[in-house]
Amino acid sequence: MTSRRDSFRARPTIGRRARRRPIAAAATAAALLPTLFSASACGGPADASTSGSELTVMTWAPSGTGSADRPGMTALASAVGQDVNIKGGLNGHRLRVLTCNEHNSADGARACAQQAVDAKVVAVIGSYSQWGDAFMPVLERAGIPLIGGYGLSQAEFASPLSYPVDGGMPALIAGNGRQLVDAGCKTVALVRPDTPAGDNLLGYLGTALRPAGIKLQDVRAPEQSSDYTAVARKALGKDEPGNCVTSALAAEPTGNLLDSYRRLSPKNTRIASVIGSVQQSVVDSTGGDSGPLSGAYVTSWYPPESAKIWDGLRSVVRADTTGGNTVDVSDPGVQTTWVAYEVFRLVAQKLSEAGKPVTSKSISALLDAGEGIDVGLTPPLNWGTTNMLPSTASPRLVNTWVTYQVVKNGRMTLQQPGFVDVRWVLTGGRPPA
Repeated sequence: MTSRRDSFRARPTIGRRARRRPIAAAATAAALLPTLFSASACGGPADASTSGSELTVMTWAPSGTGSADRPGMTALASAVGQDVNIKGGLNGHRLRVLTCNEHNSADGARACAQQAVDAKVVAVIGSYSQWGDAFMPVLERAGIPLIGGYGLSQAEFASPLSYPVDGGMPALIAGNGRQLVDAGCKTVALVRPDTPAGDNLLGYLGTALRPAGIKLQDVRAPEQSSDYTAVARKALGKDEPGNCVTSALAAEPTGNLLDSYRRLSPKNTRIASVIGSVQQSVVDSTGGDSGPLSGAYVTSWYPPESAKIWDGLRSVVRADTTGGNTVDVSDPGVQTTWVAYEVFRLVAQKLSEAGKPVTSKSISALLDAGEGIDVGLTPPLNWGTTNMLPSTASPRLVNTWVTYQVVKNGRMTLQQPGFVDVRWVLTGGRPPA
C-alpha cells in the first residue's frame, strides 16, 4: 500500500507544490479569501448576470426529508458568500450564492438544476444529491460545471462537466477495506444499504480484502430503521477475535445500529466505518470514549475536523451572519462544500490573472487543461485526460486518496500521517509492493 510519508501537520498540502508551501498557507487560506458572494435563497432572480461585476453560483442539498438531510452544506455556502463579500469580492467580482432544497428526490434535483440554468450560474458548487441521472443532463445541456458534488451518484463520476473533489463512497469503502487488512481482521461483515448502490460497495470492499485472504460477509440493511438488532446480531456472528464489522449506512442509521450493537455487548468484534456514516457528532452522541465507537477505525476523504487546515472553515462558521444556522464542521458534506468553494476561488483567481472572464465555459476549459488545482485540503486535483481513472463507469474519480482515522479518547484522530492512495483497488489491480 502506498501512503504519503509526511503528516498533514507537517505538510497539509499534499503534492508537488505542497513541498514549497508551509502549513500556515493552508490553515489560513479561507481567512484570506476575497469576498465571493451575496447569499440568496433558492428561487432567486433568474436574470443573474455573469458579466460585469457579479458572478452567480448555486449549492443544493436536501432539507426536511429525514436522514438524507444536509442543510449544513447550503448554510455554509451562504456563510462563505457573506464572509467573502464583506472582504471586498472575488477579484473585483461580487458573487451571488443561490441555494436550493432538492428534497431528496429526482424531481427536486432536476428543479434545482433548472433553477441554476435559469439563473445563468457559472457553476454549481459542493452540492449533495443521489439523483445525478436527473440533474446532470440539465447542467450538461447548459454547459454548467458541477464542482465538488458529494459523490453519491454514478453520473458525478462520469459526466465530462463534473469535477468531484473526493472519491465518493468507492474510495471510502476501498480504503476502509485496506485499513481493516492492516488491523489484522480475519473476517469482515459489511453492513450496507439493500440498494444497487450498496451492491457496488460490496465489490470495492471485496477487492480490497481479497489479497489478504479475508472473508467478507454481506449484511444487507434497510436504509433507515429505529431497530437494527437483527442486523447487528448477524454482523457480529460468533463475536470471535479477528471479527470486524464495518458500517456504510448514513449517520443517523449508523447511530441506531450502534445502539443495537451496544445492547448486544460484543467482547471481541472490532467496529469500523466510513466518514458520513460516522463523524465526530456521531461519536459524541453515542457516548464518546465510553461508547461503542471507542477505538473504532474510520476512513475519510480528509484530515479530521481537529486538524489546523480547517481553521478557515471554523472561522467562517463562527462569523456567520446569515441567520445563525447550525453548521457542523465535522460533517463531510460541509467539508466537501468548503473544498469545492476553495477550488472555485482558485480557478476564478487563475482566470482573472490570465485576463479571462469567469464563465461556465472558461471554468471548464481551465479544469480540463490538466493543471493541478492545489487548495491545501486534498492532494492536488487534476481532471486532465491523462489523470482520469481507467474506468468506463467512473473516469472522473480522480482523487483516490483517503485518510485513516481512529476514535481515541472520544475524538476522531489520525491513525497514521498523510493520505493513502487506493487507486489500485478502484481499478481492480494488485496492491503495490
